[in-house]
Amino acid sequence: MVDRQKLLSELRRFFGFDSFKGNQEEIVVSLLEGHDTFVLMPTGGGKSLCYQLPALLMEGTAIVISPLIALMKNQVDAMRNFSEEDNVAHFLNSSLNRTQIDQVKADLMAGKTKLLYVAPETLTKEMNVEFLKSVNISFYAVDEAHCISEWGHDFRPEYRRIRPIIDKIGQRPVIALTATATPKVQHDIQTNLGMTDAAVFKSSFNRENLYYEVRQKKDSVDKDIIRFIKNNEGKSGIIYCLSRKKVEELAEVLRVNDIRALPYHAGMDSATRSANQDAFLMEEADVIVATIAFGMGIDKPDVRFVIHYDIPKSLEGYYQESGRAGRDGGEGQCITFYTHKDLQKMEKFMQGKPVSEQEIGKQLLIETASYAESSICRRKTLLNYFGEKYDSDNCGNCDNCLHPKREIEAGDELCNAIETILAVHERFKIDHIIDVMIGRTSGSVRSYNHDQIEIFGCSKGVSTRLLNAVIRQGVIAGYIERDIENYGTLKVTAKGHDFLENQQPFMVVEDVDYSDSDSDEIDVPRTGMSGALDPILCSILKDLRVEIARKNNLPPYVIFQDPSLEAMATTYPITIDELLRIPGVGIGKAKRYGKEFVELIKIYVDENEIERPEDMRVKILANKSRNKVAIIEGIDRKIPLDALAQSKGLTFSELLDEIETIVGSGTRINIDYEIYDRLDEDDVEEIFEYYRESDADDLDEACAYFAGDYNDDEIRLARIKFISEMGN
Repeated sequence: MVDRQKLLSELRRFFGFDSFKGNQEEIVVSLLEGHDTFVLMPTGGGKSLCYQLPALLMEGTAIVISPLIALMKNQVDAMRNFSEEDNVAHFLNSSLNRTQIDQVKADLMAGKTKLLYVAPETLTKEMNVEFLKSVNISFYAVDEAHCISEWGHDFRPEYRRIRPIIDKIGQRPVIALTATATPKVQHDIQTNLGMTDAAVFKSSFNRENLYYEVRQKKDSVDKDIIRFIKNNEGKSGIIYCLSRKKVEELAEVLRVNDIRALPYHAGMDSATRSANQDAFLMEEADVIVATIAFGMGIDKPDVRFVIHYDIPKSLEGYYQESGRAGRDGGEGQCITFYTHKDLQKMEKFMQGKPVSEQEIGKQLLIETASYAESSICRRKTLLNYFGEKYDSDNCGNCDNCLHPKREIEAGDELCNAIETILAVHERFKIDHIIDVMIGRTSGSVRSYNHDQIEIFGCSKGVSTRLLNAVIRQGVIAGYIERDIENYGTLKVTAKGHDFLENQQPFMVVEDVDYSDSDSDEIDVPRTGMSGALDPILCSILKDLRVEIARKNNLPPYVIFQDPSLEAMATTYPITIDELLRIPGVGIGKAKRYGKEFVELIKIYVDENEIERPEDMRVKILANKSRNKVAIIEGIDRKIPLDALAQSKGLTFSELLDEIETIVGSGTRINIDYEIYDRLDEDDVEEIFEYYRESDADDLDEACAYFAGDYNDDEIRLARIKFISEMGN
């Protein structure tokens, strides 16, 4: 039986907290009592403590399986600062040399190490399996457990090998933790880890401090982002982009505009990538611009905004990435730019993958589009996706709730939707249902003869936007459900059947039409930050934190997190004993760093510094001349265009875009070597003749005119030659 009072005392001693957060205590007790434990807790909820505290209290070493080397390093640094001993935590991975590996193993065998962080690839190596058989293991912790599921947003096949390896090393209790898991993903995790009988702890996915907004993506998106960052000067932020090329471009645009920004993507060499991540963690850079795959390696609690330059490929991915904001409970702004073109790009990326994987990917994109286009509370939509009901109709902290739209009575359309779903035997997805409702004879409708059923055309004349809203909001209200196992086919619930029998008013908000949105400003949301602290002292304390962090080569938040500094700037502790009463200050931190902080606070009396915001300047990045020059030089050297595109990280179509811009600006180039490898002289002359006689410079019209004779690339190449020779 676990002594709860002693547990609280140990929490205070190691981590400096007077109480557990949420259901942390029950999770810790479950693990201490030897039970398999499944933890579903949002980012910022305190997942790590759920296995860190038991590891410190139990005999032996906890094996923590974590997906990224960078994340392991951050966790180990943090644990060493909670304790007075550096060997309390280690990681074992490919970044260590033989001497370092031997030291880790020696500390493990001596019983000094309470937590060992390993990647699944490291765990499965035979030499490591044999070594770990000789280690006294307290339990296994599987972090980021959603990686085990194909329906999860970061599927890692090697995660599926964890259970057999655990059985081989030696069975001990398992705790699996994730910040994002739909009911389907949760089932996959428990099944694959062989823990279907585990004690399950679900925390609410609601992050009240996060503000959510979706904006139409326009040509001015770079300026919008610069304006937003300038209005949030000095705050840490992450910007996610879909491609490596965009990451590099945007990071350069931000730097030109005096914003301390760095890129991060898998195409960079590991040393540069690590250096950029460290600079962000050490607050030498304010903004990191990253590919969508980036995220799990950042354990920074004071990220104040997350901007999605491109819409994510799944709502789980969006929740995970946006959840990097405000992990300390403070301000967190989540701004997403949306356009249908992003979805089309991601669908193209799926081509060539197995059909089942494509179907899963398309269904996840549909859910993401649903979230982006909906006009109802963002929080309500997100929580519904994760199987959680949000009772309030207005959260007061998202764009749709701050600017609500007029509701429309749509009871008849909901009835029509339910009847249509039943008429096609609950076997089809939303697009097919809407086609039947409006009487559209699409290929799918014709092939199933659904244009012959009585319900066909029951909502003729109603906009597809409204019907999308009716069905999506019908799902949230519990009248309809999506069968995820069958890629989102719609089914009618018992509540939906009751609605048919006893129709009641059903108010919906029509989806956002991003094609005619004219909003130009990003809203300023409520921040949730306290105004009781002394801002000048807080700033001085942060400077001291950075100074100490640099001396110790650690991220500043490892020294003290923002809530601890804010508490110091509110209560002015001037002794170590008083400092120990500050949330997040344990005995280990107080002994290592407390003296300098309390001495500074004691000296602080009358200073009153005024900070002046810098004039906001938005500069345009001086054209991409370097890239253009490189392309022109490559063409002069007659490098095949597909090879040239690959060397620049572009698709062939994107390279043609660049070349069209070059010739359009008046530069003459010679791509005959490429054209005459594809076409003969008569073919080129035929396309030239078309352009000579055509009044409109419309590529789509040209492609339609020559359909079947020449492909789009050939027509574009001939057009480039035509413009270069005739116009330049």
